Amino acid sequence: MASIQPFKAVRPQPEQASQVASRPYDVLNSKEAREEAAGNASSFLHITKSEIDLPENIDIHTPAVYEKAKENLDAFIQKGILFREEKPCYYIYQLVMNGRSQTGLVAASSVDDYEKDVIKKHEFTRPEKEQDRINHIKTSGAQTGNVFLAYRNVKELDNIIDNWKAGNHPVYNFTADDNISHTIWVVDKDETITAITDIFASLVPVTYIADGHHRAASAAKVRKALGAAASDDANYFLTTLFPSNQLYIMDYNRVVKDLNGLTEAELLQKLEADFKIEKVSAALAPANLHEFGMYLKGQWYKLTSKEGTYTTDPIGVLDVSILSNNVLDKWLGIKDQRTDKRIDFVGGIRGLGELEKRVNSGEMAVAFSLHPVTIQQLFDIADSGNVMPPKSTWFEPKLRDGLLTHLIA
Repeated sequence: MASIQPFKAVRPQPEQASQVASRPYDVLNSKEAREEAAGNASSFLHITKSEIDLPENIDIHTPAVYEKAKENLDAFIQKGILFREEKPCYYIYQLVMNGRSQTGLVAASSVDDYEKDVIKKHEFTRPEKEQDRINHIKTSGAQTGNVFLAYRNVKELDNIIDNWKAGNHPVYNFTADDNISHTIWVVDKDETITAITDIFASLVPVTYIADGHHRAASAAKVRKALGAAASDDANYFLTTLFPSNQLYIMDYNRVVKDLNGLTEAELLQKLEADFKIEKVSAALAPANLHEFGMYLKGQWYKLTSKEGTYTTDPIGVLDVSILSNNVLDKWLGIKDQRTDKRIDFVGGIRGLGELEKRVNSGEMAVAFSLHPVTIQQLFDIADSGNVMPPKSTWFEPKLRDGLLTHLIA
Protein backbone atom coordinates (compact mmCIF):
# COMPACT_ATOMS: atom_id res chain seq x y z
CA MET A 1 0.00 0.00 0.00
CA ALA A 2 1.08 3.60 -0.61
CA SER A 3 2.96 5.36 2.16
CA ILE A 4 2.64 9.14 2.32
CA GLN A 5 3.15 11.65 5.09
CA PRO A 6 2.57 15.35 5.77
CA PHE A 7 5.56 17.69 5.68
CA LYS A 8 6.63 21.19 6.71
CA ALA A 9 6.51 22.98 3.39
CA VAL A 10 8.68 25.96 2.62
CA ARG A 11 6.24 28.31 0.96
CA PRO A 12 5.72 31.99 0.09
CA GLN A 13 3.92 34.61 2.08
CA PRO A 14 0.35 34.78 0.70
CA GLU A 15 0.77 38.27 -0.73
CA GLN A 16 3.83 37.15 -2.70
CA ALA A 17 2.61 33.77 -3.96
CA SER A 18 1.86 34.87 -7.51
CA GLN A 19 5.27 36.56 -7.85
CA VAL A 20 7.17 33.57 -6.43
CA ALA A 21 5.34 30.85 -8.38
CA SER A 22 7.12 29.89 -11.57
CA ARG A 23 6.65 27.45 -14.38
CA PRO A 24 8.48 24.12 -13.89
CA TYR A 25 12.23 24.28 -14.49
CA ASP A 26 12.09 21.64 -17.23
CA VAL A 27 9.66 23.44 -19.53
CA LEU A 28 11.91 26.49 -19.94
CA ASN A 29 15.36 26.89 -21.40
CA SER A 30 17.80 29.36 -19.84
CA LYS A 31 16.96 32.17 -22.25
CA GLU A 32 13.22 31.78 -21.63
CA ALA A 33 13.81 31.68 -17.86
CA ARG A 34 15.83 34.92 -17.97
CA GLU A 35 13.06 36.63 -19.89
CA GLU A 36 10.32 35.29 -17.63
CA ALA A 37 12.08 36.31 -14.40
CA ALA A 38 13.17 39.72 -15.66
CA GLY A 39 12.15 42.43 -13.20
CA ASN A 40 10.87 39.90 -10.65
CA ALA A 41 13.40 39.37 -7.86
CA SER A 42 10.94 37.01 -6.12
CA SER A 43 10.56 34.54 -8.99
CA PHE A 44 11.36 30.98 -7.95
CA LEU A 45 13.26 30.67 -11.23
CA HIS A 46 16.16 32.26 -9.34
CA ILE A 47 16.31 28.94 -7.48
CA THR A 48 15.25 26.36 -10.08
CA LYS A 49 17.05 28.03 -13.01
CA SER A 50 19.72 29.84 -11.02
CA GLU A 51 21.97 30.24 -14.06
CA ILE A 52 19.84 33.31 -14.84
CA ASP A 53 21.81 35.13 -12.11
CA LEU A 54 25.18 34.13 -13.59
CA PRO A 55 26.94 35.02 -16.87
CA GLU A 56 24.94 34.00 -19.93
CA ASN A 57 27.67 31.76 -21.31
CA ILE A 58 27.98 29.63 -18.16
CA ASP A 59 27.66 25.84 -18.37
CA ILE A 60 24.30 25.24 -16.66
CA HIS A 61 25.62 22.03 -15.11
CA THR A 62 28.64 23.58 -13.43
CA PRO A 63 28.78 23.49 -9.59
CA ALA A 64 28.48 27.28 -9.47
CA VAL A 65 24.90 27.03 -10.78
CA TYR A 66 23.80 24.65 -8.02
CA GLU A 67 25.62 26.70 -5.38
CA LYS A 68 23.79 29.79 -6.62
CA ALA A 69 20.48 27.92 -6.23
CA LYS A 70 21.33 27.20 -2.59
CA GLU A 71 22.41 30.80 -2.03
CA ASN A 72 19.19 32.13 -3.52
CA LEU A 73 16.98 29.72 -1.56
CA ASP A 74 18.65 30.74 1.70
CA ALA A 75 18.23 34.40 0.77
CA PHE A 76 14.52 33.98 0.00
CA ILE A 77 14.02 32.46 3.46
CA GLN A 78 16.15 35.08 5.23
CA LYS A 79 14.28 37.92 3.52
CA GLY A 80 10.93 36.41 4.50
CA ILE A 81 9.81 35.81 0.92
CA LEU A 82 9.56 32.15 1.92
CA PHE A 83 8.91 30.60 5.33
CA ARG A 84 8.68 27.08 6.68
CA GLU A 85 5.42 25.64 8.02
CA GLU A 86 5.41 25.16 11.80
CA LYS A 87 3.96 21.64 11.69
CA PRO A 88 3.73 18.86 9.09
CA CYS A 89 0.66 19.36 6.91
CA TYR A 90 -0.94 18.09 3.75
CA TYR A 91 -1.89 20.57 1.04
CA ILE A 92 -4.71 20.57 -1.49
CA TYR A 93 -3.77 22.02 -4.88
CA GLN A 94 -6.49 22.92 -7.40
CA LEU A 95 -5.73 23.99 -10.96
CA VAL A 96 -8.19 25.36 -13.50
CA MET A 97 -7.33 25.63 -17.20
CA ASN A 98 -9.84 26.59 -19.88
CA GLY A 99 -12.68 26.02 -17.41
CA ARG A 100 -11.50 22.51 -16.55
CA SER A 101 -10.62 21.87 -12.89
CA GLN A 102 -8.45 19.20 -11.29
CA THR A 103 -7.49 18.84 -7.63
CA GLY A 104 -4.58 16.95 -6.12
CA LEU A 105 -3.10 16.24 -2.71
CA VAL A 106 0.43 17.51 -2.04
CA ALA A 107 2.30 15.07 0.20
CA ALA A 108 5.69 13.53 0.84
CA SER A 109 5.80 10.08 -0.78
CA SER A 110 8.09 7.28 0.31
CA VAL A 111 11.42 6.68 -1.42
CA ASP A 112 11.07 3.05 -0.28
CA ASP A 113 7.80 2.87 -2.24
CA TYR A 114 9.63 4.16 -5.31
CA GLU A 115 12.36 1.55 -4.96
CA LYS A 116 9.89 -1.29 -4.29
CA ASP A 117 7.67 -0.35 -7.27
CA VAL A 118 4.69 0.63 -5.12
CA ILE A 119 5.19 3.85 -7.05
CA LYS A 120 5.06 2.58 -10.62
CA LYS A 121 7.02 3.97 -13.54
CA HIS A 122 6.27 3.96 -17.22
CA GLU A 123 9.43 5.60 -18.62
CA PHE A 124 13.18 5.24 -18.40
CA THR A 125 15.07 8.36 -17.42
CA ARG A 126 17.75 10.25 -19.34
CA PRO A 127 21.06 10.14 -17.44
CA GLU A 128 22.07 13.78 -17.94
CA LYS A 129 18.72 15.11 -16.78
CA GLU A 130 18.76 12.82 -13.76
CA GLN A 131 22.25 13.98 -12.78
CA ASP A 132 21.16 17.61 -13.02
CA ARG A 133 18.42 17.08 -10.44
CA ILE A 134 20.72 15.02 -8.20
CA ASN A 135 23.18 17.91 -8.12
CA HIS A 136 20.43 20.45 -7.51
CA ILE A 137 18.89 18.51 -4.60
CA LYS A 138 22.20 17.63 -2.95
CA THR A 139 23.55 21.17 -3.12
CA SER A 140 20.37 23.06 -2.23
CA GLY A 141 19.13 20.55 0.36
CA ALA A 142 15.67 20.89 -1.15
CA GLN A 143 13.28 19.18 -3.52
CA THR A 144 11.98 22.14 -5.48
CA GLY A 145 10.32 20.17 -8.27
CA ASN A 146 7.07 18.30 -7.79
CA VAL A 147 6.55 14.69 -8.89
CA PHE A 148 3.07 14.33 -10.38
CA LEU A 149 1.52 11.02 -9.23
CA ALA A 150 -1.79 9.44 -10.25
CA TYR A 151 -3.93 6.90 -8.44
CA ARG A 152 -7.25 5.19 -9.06
CA ASN A 153 -9.67 7.48 -7.31
CA VAL A 154 -11.04 6.58 -3.89
CA LYS A 155 -14.45 7.98 -2.90
CA GLU A 156 -13.52 8.36 0.76
CA LEU A 157 -10.56 10.56 -0.14
CA ASP A 158 -12.58 12.53 -2.68
CA ASN A 159 -15.05 13.33 0.11
CA ILE A 160 -12.37 14.51 2.52
CA ILE A 161 -10.82 16.80 -0.07
CA ASP A 162 -14.17 18.18 -1.25
CA ASN A 163 -15.30 18.86 2.33
CA TRP A 164 -12.04 20.58 3.23
CA LYS A 165 -12.25 22.83 0.19
CA ALA A 166 -15.85 23.73 1.01
CA GLY A 167 -15.20 24.44 4.69
CA ASN A 168 -11.86 26.25 4.65
CA HIS A 169 -10.32 29.30 3.03
CA PRO A 170 -7.37 28.78 0.67
CA VAL A 171 -4.01 30.32 1.52
CA TYR A 172 -3.27 31.00 -2.16
CA ASN A 173 -5.67 31.82 -4.95
CA PHE A 174 -4.39 33.53 -8.09
CA THR A 175 -4.43 33.28 -11.86
CA ALA A 176 -1.03 33.15 -13.55
CA ASP A 177 -0.13 34.98 -16.73
CA ASP A 178 -1.00 31.88 -18.79
CA ASN A 179 -4.60 32.10 -17.47
CA ILE A 180 -4.25 28.96 -15.33
CA SER A 181 -5.61 29.47 -11.82
CA HIS A 182 -3.84 28.02 -8.78
CA THR A 183 -5.59 27.55 -5.43
CA ILE A 184 -4.02 25.90 -2.38
CA TRP A 185 -5.47 24.93 0.98
CA VAL A 186 -3.41 23.89 4.03
CA VAL A 187 -4.73 20.72 5.73
CA ASP A 188 -3.53 21.21 9.31
CA LYS A 189 -6.06 19.38 11.52
CA ASP A 190 -4.53 16.27 13.05
CA GLU A 191 -7.61 14.08 12.62
CA THR A 192 -7.88 14.93 8.92
CA ILE A 193 -4.17 14.38 8.39
CA THR A 194 -4.43 10.96 10.05
CA ALA A 195 -7.50 10.04 7.99
CA ILE A 196 -5.73 10.88 4.72
CA THR A 197 -2.62 8.92 5.67
CA ASP A 198 -4.73 5.91 6.64
CA ILE A 199 -6.72 5.97 3.39
CA PHE A 200 -3.55 5.70 1.34
CA ALA A 201 -2.19 2.97 3.63
CA SER A 202 -5.37 0.89 3.31
CA LEU A 203 -7.13 1.79 0.04
CA VAL A 204 -4.43 2.89 -2.42
CA PRO A 205 -2.29 -0.14 -3.31
CA VAL A 206 -0.10 1.69 -5.84
CA THR A 207 0.49 5.10 -7.34
CA TYR A 208 1.81 5.94 -10.82
CA ILE A 209 4.31 8.54 -11.94
CA ALA A 210 2.46 10.68 -14.43
CA ASP A 211 5.14 13.36 -14.74
CA GLY A 212 8.48 13.66 -12.96
CA HIS A 213 10.40 10.42 -13.50
CA HIS A 214 13.71 12.29 -13.30
CA ARG A 215 12.78 14.09 -10.09
CA ALA A 216 11.67 10.84 -8.45
CA ALA A 217 14.75 8.90 -9.54
CA SER A 218 16.98 11.73 -8.37
CA ALA A 219 15.38 11.83 -4.93
CA ALA A 220 16.05 8.12 -4.50
CA LYS A 221 19.65 8.41 -5.67
CA VAL A 222 20.32 11.38 -3.41
CA ARG A 223 19.12 9.39 -0.41
CA LYS A 224 21.35 6.50 -1.39
CA ALA A 225 24.34 8.81 -1.84
CA LEU A 226 23.79 10.41 1.57
CA GLY A 227 23.76 6.99 3.23
CA ALA A 228 23.84 7.16 7.02
CA ALA A 229 23.90 10.95 6.82
CA ALA A 230 20.45 11.07 5.22
CA SER A 231 17.80 12.86 7.28
CA ASP A 232 14.35 11.39 7.88
CA ASP A 233 13.05 13.94 5.37
CA ALA A 234 15.33 12.45 2.69
CA ASN A 235 13.33 9.21 2.95
CA TYR A 236 10.43 11.03 1.27
CA PHE A 237 10.05 13.23 -1.78
CA LEU A 238 7.72 16.00 -2.91
CA THR A 239 4.65 14.73 -4.78
CA THR A 240 1.17 15.83 -5.79
CA LEU A 241 -1.28 12.95 -6.15
CA PHE A 242 -4.23 13.26 -8.52
CA PRO A 243 -7.17 10.86 -8.91
CA SER A 244 -7.16 9.32 -12.37
CA ASN A 245 -10.62 10.58 -13.31
CA GLN A 246 -9.39 14.18 -13.24
CA LEU A 247 -6.31 13.91 -15.41
CA TYR A 248 -5.80 15.17 -18.94
CA ILE A 249 -2.93 13.98 -21.14
CA MET A 250 -1.77 16.00 -24.12
CA ASP A 251 0.31 14.94 -27.10
CA TYR A 252 4.11 14.80 -26.77
CA ASN A 253 5.74 15.41 -30.14
CA ARG A 254 9.17 14.81 -31.66
CA VAL A 255 11.66 16.81 -33.72
CA VAL A 256 14.79 15.33 -35.34
CA LYS A 257 17.92 17.19 -36.40
CA ASP A 258 18.74 15.32 -39.64
CA LEU A 259 17.44 12.62 -41.96
CA ASN A 260 20.26 10.15 -41.34
CA GLY A 261 21.73 10.70 -44.79
CA LEU A 262 18.42 10.45 -46.65
CA THR A 263 16.89 13.09 -48.88
CA GLU A 264 13.32 14.18 -48.22
CA ALA A 265 12.14 12.17 -51.24
CA GLU A 266 13.99 9.07 -50.08
CA LEU A 267 12.47 9.28 -46.59
CA LEU A 268 8.96 9.57 -48.04
CA GLN A 269 9.58 6.61 -50.30
CA LYS A 270 10.81 4.42 -47.44
CA LEU A 271 7.90 5.38 -45.16
CA GLU A 272 5.45 4.05 -47.76
CA ALA A 273 6.28 0.51 -46.61
CA ASP A 274 4.53 1.05 -43.28
CA PHE A 275 2.26 4.06 -43.78
CA LYS A 276 -0.33 5.48 -46.10
CA ILE A 277 0.97 9.00 -46.85
CA GLU A 278 -1.20 11.99 -47.73
CA LYS A 279 -0.27 15.65 -48.16
CA VAL A 280 -2.38 17.97 -45.98
CA SER A 281 -2.79 21.71 -46.23
CA ALA A 282 -2.41 22.62 -42.54
CA ALA A 283 -0.68 21.51 -39.35
CA LEU A 284 -2.02 18.10 -38.34
CA ALA A 285 -3.01 17.07 -34.83
CA PRO A 286 -3.89 13.38 -35.32
CA ALA A 287 -7.54 12.70 -34.58
CA ASN A 288 -7.18 8.93 -34.26
CA LEU A 289 -4.78 6.37 -32.90
CA HIS A 290 -2.11 5.17 -35.34
CA GLU A 291 -2.19 8.43 -37.27
CA PHE A 292 0.76 10.82 -37.30
CA GLY A 293 1.51 14.27 -38.59
CA MET A 294 4.87 14.85 -40.25
CA TYR A 295 6.30 18.28 -41.13
CA LEU A 296 9.06 18.06 -43.70
CA LYS A 297 10.54 20.86 -45.81
CA GLY A 298 7.56 23.18 -45.34
CA GLN A 299 4.92 20.53 -46.02
CA TRP A 300 2.62 18.65 -43.61
CA TYR A 301 1.80 15.00 -44.26
CA LYS A 302 -0.65 12.60 -42.66
CA LEU A 303 0.87 9.18 -42.00
CA THR A 304 -1.59 6.35 -41.31
CA SER A 305 -0.15 3.05 -40.11
CA LYS A 306 -0.92 0.08 -42.33
CA GLU A 307 -2.40 -3.05 -40.74
CA GLY A 308 0.17 -5.61 -39.75
CA THR A 309 3.01 -3.12 -39.37
CA TYR A 310 2.83 -3.01 -35.57
CA THR A 311 2.14 -5.43 -32.73
CA THR A 312 -0.94 -5.33 -30.48
CA ASP A 313 0.73 -5.87 -27.11
CA PRO A 314 0.44 -3.00 -24.55
CA ILE A 315 3.71 -1.42 -25.68
CA GLY A 316 3.71 -2.20 -29.39
CA VAL A 317 0.25 -0.76 -29.95
CA LEU A 318 1.22 2.67 -28.63
CA ASP A 319 1.69 5.37 -31.23
CA VAL A 320 4.97 6.41 -29.59
CA SER A 321 6.18 2.83 -30.11
CA ILE A 322 4.99 2.68 -33.72
CA LEU A 323 6.80 5.94 -34.50
CA SER A 324 9.90 4.74 -32.70
CA ASN A 325 10.01 1.33 -34.42
CA ASN A 326 8.85 2.22 -37.92
CA VAL A 327 10.39 5.67 -38.35
CA LEU A 328 12.92 6.82 -35.78
CA ASP A 329 14.82 3.56 -35.41
CA LYS A 330 14.16 2.00 -38.81
CA TRP A 331 15.01 4.96 -41.04
CA LEU A 332 16.43 7.82 -38.96
CA GLY A 333 18.89 5.72 -36.97
CA ILE A 334 17.69 6.78 -33.52
CA LYS A 335 18.12 3.66 -31.39
CA ASP A 336 17.87 5.18 -27.90
CA GLN A 337 15.73 8.28 -27.52
CA ARG A 338 16.99 8.79 -23.98
CA THR A 339 20.57 9.45 -25.05
CA ASP A 340 20.54 10.36 -28.76
CA LYS A 341 21.29 14.08 -29.16
CA ARG A 342 19.62 14.18 -32.59
CA ILE A 343 16.08 14.05 -31.16
CA ASP A 344 14.17 16.48 -28.99
CA PHE A 345 10.67 16.44 -27.50
CA VAL A 346 8.01 19.14 -27.68
CA GLY A 347 5.07 19.15 -25.27
CA GLY A 348 1.64 19.61 -26.78
CA ILE A 349 1.04 22.81 -24.81
CA ARG A 350 3.50 24.55 -27.15
CA GLY A 351 1.30 23.81 -30.14
CA LEU A 352 2.11 22.57 -33.61
CA GLY A 353 3.48 25.98 -34.52
CA GLU A 354 6.51 25.17 -32.39
CA LEU A 355 7.21 22.14 -34.58
CA GLU A 356 7.03 24.27 -37.72
CA LYS A 357 9.24 26.93 -36.15
CA ARG A 358 12.02 24.51 -35.29
CA VAL A 359 12.03 22.91 -38.74
CA ASN A 360 11.69 26.19 -40.64
CA SER A 361 14.60 27.66 -38.70
CA GLY A 362 16.88 24.89 -39.93
CA GLU A 363 17.53 23.67 -36.38
CA MET A 364 15.58 20.49 -37.11
CA ALA A 365 14.96 18.56 -40.32
CA VAL A 366 11.63 16.88 -39.57
CA ALA A 367 8.88 16.97 -36.93
CA PHE A 368 6.23 14.43 -35.94
CA SER A 369 2.93 15.07 -34.14
CA LEU A 370 1.26 12.23 -32.22
CA HIS A 371 -2.11 11.29 -30.75
CA PRO A 372 -2.03 11.46 -26.92
CA VAL A 373 -1.59 8.37 -24.75
CA THR A 374 -4.61 7.61 -22.52
CA ILE A 375 -4.44 7.34 -18.73
CA GLN A 376 -5.62 3.71 -18.96
CA GLN A 377 -2.79 2.89 -21.36
CA LEU A 378 -0.36 4.42 -18.87
CA PHE A 379 -1.77 2.31 -16.01
CA ASP A 380 -1.80 -0.87 -18.10
CA ILE A 381 1.82 -0.47 -19.12
CA ALA A 382 3.04 0.39 -15.63
CA ASP A 383 1.07 -2.54 -14.14
CA SER A 384 2.61 -4.91 -16.68
CA GLY A 385 6.11 -3.84 -15.65
CA ASN A 386 6.85 -2.40 -19.07
CA VAL A 387 7.99 1.10 -19.96
CA MET A 388 6.99 3.45 -22.74
CA PRO A 389 9.49 5.19 -24.97
CA PRO A 390 10.76 8.34 -23.20
CA LYS A 391 8.64 11.45 -23.18
CA SER A 392 5.40 9.71 -24.08
CA THR A 393 3.00 11.75 -21.94
CA TRP A 394 2.52 15.47 -21.43
CA PHE A 395 0.16 16.50 -18.66
CA GLU A 396 -1.56 19.86 -18.42
CA PRO A 397 -2.05 22.02 -16.50
CA LYS A 398 1.36 22.07 -14.83
CA LEU A 399 1.95 22.62 -11.14
CA ARG A 400 3.90 25.78 -10.35
CA ASP A 401 7.29 25.56 -8.70
CA GLY A 402 7.91 27.56 -5.54
CA LEU A 403 4.51 27.31 -3.88
CA LEU A 404 5.46 24.21 -1.87
CA THR A 405 9.06 23.03 -1.38
CA HIS A 406 10.32 20.02 0.59
CA LEU A 407 13.56 20.36 2.54
CA ILE A 408 15.73 17.30 3.10
CA ALA A 409 18.53 19.04 5.03
